[in-house]
Amino acid sequence: MSKIKILVTGSHGRMGQAVIRATELNPSTEVGAAIDVGDSLDDALKASDVVVDFTTHHFSDELVAACLKHGKPLVMGTTGHTPDEVTRIKEASKTLPIVFAPNFSVGVNTLFWLTRKATEILGPAFDLEVIEMHHRMKTDSPSGTARRLVEILTEVRNLDYDKDTRHGRKGDVGARTPTEIGVHALRGGDVVGDHTVVYANLGERVELTHKASSRDTFATGAVRAAVWLKDQGPGIFDMQDVLGLR
Repeated sequence: MSKIKILVTGSHGRMGQAVIRATELNPSTEVGAAIDVGDSLDDALKASDVVVDFTTHHFSDELVAACLKHGKPLVMGTTGHTPDEVTRIKEASKTLPIVFAPNFSVGVNTLFWLTRKATEILGPAFDLEVIEMHHRMKTDSPSGTARRLVEILTEVRNLDYDKDTRHGRKGDVGARTPTEIGVHALRGGDVVGDHTVVYANLGERVELTHKASSRDTFATGAVRAAVWLKDQGPGIFDMQDVLGLR
């Protein structure tokens, strides 16, 4: 059986290098092409079966358009997209299979599943807070993973992300409201990614935490997603689909 050829974008970056390593370690895959700024995207797509992208959302429109042109499935781990960029990705998924996920770690996707279940079980009496920490070079905030955690909380509680999310607190803001979800972003050092969901009630508190110590866990999950995606029809998927956690 021939191996699946993966196009790795952002090949000079830390995540790009991690995806290359994960691709070489997976017995079902090999690097079809690895590109960075200035390299030919068209040539790389012709040499590959699936694309794995962890670059910047500013590159997404160009990449999605090229994948549509060449009919190549796309695994997208980039975060920080604007609403318009997300709309264009979803529109492309009507033609292409796309895995679009804020986090490709198997552990984090288990956290997503546990967060949904815990929120259902604990009910509205528990106050909700989300805390995330990343390395000093991360440019977007909150992280895509933190945003997805908050989205899960709002889905279960029937809340509105924009209206009920409070990003940090400063000054005399008053007591928290029953529906607000606090989100707090910490930045420093070389932290790969820490995420905690806090459920606080009178007399007790539950915390769900995931801590990543290596980017390789995200890269391994992305390559796993690429193998899964190769046999899918058009649509937009995430790691919950890849892992069968729906």
